[in-house]
Amino acid sequence: MDLTVNIKTQQDNSILGVISGEIDAHTAPKLREQLLAIDTKSTNKAVLDLAGVGYMDSTGIGVIVAFYKSVIADGGELTLIGLSPRLKRLFDITGLSGIIHVEEEA
Repeated sequence: MDLTVNIKTQQDNSILGVISGEIDAHTAPKLREQLLAIDTKSTNKAVLDLAGVGYMDSTGIGVIVAFYKSVIADGGELTLIGLSPRLKRLFDITGLSGIIHVEEEA
């Protein structure tokens, strides 16, 4: 499955990244490239919507962590939304849900 990444700047100057597909060793470089292109200095909040992500391996986790570090280094915050139970479990097992803000389903 292919990966699609749609990055939008919201009216409040926050960044919304909508990601769909599978994030693995094959597609992670595309995601990394798209996220690195975001000017994290010009925003204080970034949100990644992972509702369309069916699979993520450790390579994808690494890309998300690198983006998180970039956002934090520039004084912003990162929130992950739309995680499937499988992805939520992955972030819980790795301990990342205690570091990166993961918004629970309402």
